[in-house]
Amino acid sequence: MQIKTRLTLLFTSLVAALLLAFALTVYFTSSETREDEYFKRLKQQAATKANLLFDTKVAPTVLQLIYKNAPNALFQEEVAIYDTAFHLLYHDAVEIDKVKETQHMIDHIIAHKEIQFYLEDVQVVGFLYEHNGLHYVITAAAKDEYGLTKLANLRNTIIIAFLFSIVIIFFVGQFLAKKALQPVSSLVQKVKRITVTNLDLRVEEGNRKDEIAALAITFNEMLNRLESSFDAQKHFVSNISHELRTPLTAMLAEMQLTIQKERSNTEYQQSIEHIISDIQKLIRLSNSLLDLAKASYDQTEISFREVRPDEILLDARNDVLRNQPDYKVNIIFEKETENDDFISINGNEYLLKVAFINLIENGCKFSNNKQSIISISYNDKQIILSFSDNGIGISNEELQHIFTPFYRGTNKKFAEGNGIGLFLTQKIISLHNGNLSVLSKENEGTTFTLTLPHI
Repeated sequence: MQIKTRLTLLFTSLVAALLLAFALTVYFTSSETREDEYFKRLKQQAATKANLLFDTKVAPTVLQLIYKNAPNALFQEEVAIYDTAFHLLYHDAVEIDKVKETQHMIDHIIAHKEIQFYLEDVQVVGFLYEHNGLHYVITAAAKDEYGLTKLANLRNTIIIAFLFSIVIIFFVGQFLAKKALQPVSSLVQKVKRITVTNLDLRVEEGNRKDEIAALAITFNEMLNRLESSFDAQKHFVSNISHELRTPLTAMLAEMQLTIQKERSNTEYQQSIEHIISDIQKLIRLSNSLLDLAKASYDQTEISFREVRPDEILLDARNDVLRNQPDYKVNIIFEKETENDDFISINGNEYLLKVAFINLIENGCKFSNNKQSIISISYNDKQIILSFSDNGIGISNEELQHIFTPFYRGTNKKFAEGNGIGLFLTQKIISLHNGNLSVLSKENEGTTFTLTLPHI
């Protein structure tokens, strides 16, 4: 069911419920008012007839004759007068006797002074009447034909008006719902025109104040993120293609040259060594891309647990020295570890190890002495690790680009790489809610400082 239809039905139901409550209130209030007024009229008519009988001394036969000859005798008030001993003193129409009084009824009236009740649709009032110090019991009964007819007309009018109002309210609700959702419909039509090829399009944000504007703003922000993601993906794929094509092309050219003619064993060995070197580049690139993919997962998909960065750092140092025996890695603990909580964080051991290896290798391969110095410290909020070297350094112009994926500065002449390491390291540290900063001077060295919060 569309929102427009739901809103229309909700609006119609709500207004219909209010109208129904109002109609029922009017009807039942009118019914009670009619009933009370007719009971009072019955009592007044009965008292008048008693006054004519007792004060004016009108003969009972005359009063009965007036009753019988009245044009609306069928619905006229029927009055009966008794003394307290249940002796009938007067009756308008004994042969009809709508009430059929009994001794119990007379006693009940005497006890309560006045009673009111219904005999089917006939209203009956009985009350105690005093005249010249004597008490009499009077009953009066009649059907309020005129009042009931008016009440029935009111009921029919309310029903017809209610049904007619529901129809009008439904169409008014449809109009209002359509009007209210018009910005959403316009938004949907504009969104349909946005595809992968034109992610630069944006929807109108209106007055930037109401809920529809908030939706449009949020959608535009999402488009900004998607466009950035797609652009980064295109750039990423383009760089990967370039990085993969270079060693593959070199391998193909080497093998083609090798098979063109007979060569000596030494030449074959040199050719194989070149191919092995290119394959190693491909392996390093593949490993870097795999680590990058793992670091790009949603943080909720990465398993975190309590780890100690100093222990991970020692493992990373051992791995680096195992692969590059000529590297030198010195670790300095600036503070003694008095409490494990001061040196523990919530992290992923594998990703942190990858980040530490990247920073260690970076320091070693761009230094003449192949050395990286690592210092570990901490405070009450975070752990601080510094990776320093005395290498070639980085120029101020290139510092702002070193965390860009596949970026290679002028130092690519000094050592090989694929431009993923620092970007990957920054991403890993960010996943751990940490911070990575760098200070460098050309021909003096570089220091990478990262901070990781305690658990």
